[in-house]
Amino acid sequence: MNSERSDVTTLLYLIIYDLPDNKAANKRRTRLHKMLSGYGKWTQYSVFECFLTAIQFATLQTKIEKLVKPEEDSIRLYVLDAGAIKRTITYGSEIPRQEQTIVL
Repeated sequence: MNSERSDVTTLLYLIIYDLPDNKAANKRRTRLHKMLSGYGKWTQYSVFECFLTAIQFATLQTKIEKLVKPEEDSIRLYVLDAGAIKRTITYGSEIPRQEQTIVL
């Protein structure tokens, strides 16, 4: 059940990841991709756009921290406000827009 109010502020988080090419990392990559799919839109090979509340972002951060190995993996989370979204230029795809927020 989603008890979120419609006036809760969301920000756009651009999540980019790069994991090594080995069996263990491939498993982590698959798990990471599946997890991120529940939070946002897969836009490019290792890129997700996620509109999240502060609570959802904190939950996602915790999950990422438990999953990845910082000594091997590279994960970047960029926080974009409404101004950055308005200034986004895209070619061959649509400008990021919030369709719905998924809560897992």
